[in-house]
Amino acid sequence: MAITSMTGFARADGTSDSVSWHWEIKSVNGKGFDMRCRLPPGHEALEPSVREIVGRHVRRGNLQVNLQVSRESGQGVLRVNEEALSQVIALAQDLRKRLGASPLTVEGIMAQRGVLEVVELVETDEVKEARYAVILESLDDACKNLAVMRKAEGKKLAGIITGQLDTIETLTTDARDCPARSAEAIKVRLGEQVARLMEASETLDPERLHQEAVLIAAKTDVQEELDRLFAHVEAGRELLKAGQPIGRKFDFVAQEFNREANTLCSKSTDQSLTKIGLELKTVIDQLREQVQNIE
Repeated sequence: MAITSMTGFARADGTSDSVSWHWEIKSVNGKGFDMRCRLPPGHEALEPSVREIVGRHVRRGNLQVNLQVSRESGQGVLRVNEEALSQVIALAQDLRKRLGASPLTVEGIMAQRGVLEVVELVETDEVKEARYAVILESLDDACKNLAVMRKAEGKKLAGIITGQLDTIETLTTDARDCPARSAEAIKVRLGEQVARLMEASETLDPERLHQEAVLIAAKTDVQEELDRLFAHVEAGRELLKAGQPIGRKFDFVAQEFNREANTLCSKSTDQSLTKIGLELKTVIDQLREQVQNIE
């Protein structure tokens, strides 16, 4: 049973020189493939590649892909601010003349705020492209981790859904074997209904009543619904064995389950059969909720 859940979470980290980054991917169920990508300023050009990489690993689900990038502080080169240096020297010389102070040392000059400044290194396009390639490689790793988690969740889903299919099959068997569906029980029930009608009015034609009773019996027969329920159980089990995304197909099967259970309840003229039908509807509703999470 190789089904995949649409629910998952993964992350990946990386560093290159003075730059570090952190990918985070969240995935939940959805009708199709919908991805929202949040990239930091200066990295917007990565979005087409991000969508292409994620699309290789995920076919269905609502995804949020976030990238955080940070640069280590203090990276860059020291440069003398010539304008600030000239002002400091001029002021120092003026004060030395006026106050007779000792000459300002180089160390003293360098200690003055603004004389030295850190200038960030200007990266070439080649350096940026190389780093972008490594960042995208780590995104691919995050997607692989997401796929592993979604498969693990899918394995749990398969176990739950298998149990629900077994329960549906058991309840359908109970409905098929329900004593209220036996020919004798139906005969007795219709006989009682005809007798009550005859007591209510002497003008009713017994032959006409018999014909109406036969029509009612045919309309309330649920054998076709039971046959289709059994067939849907087998279809569901076959889907669980398939090695490809089955979410949409299984959702259709779940809808068909619900349709047959509703019809069974509407046709039922016996309390015991109605009770089984309601139990079927409960399990089928639970099945439909789980199926919504399958890719």
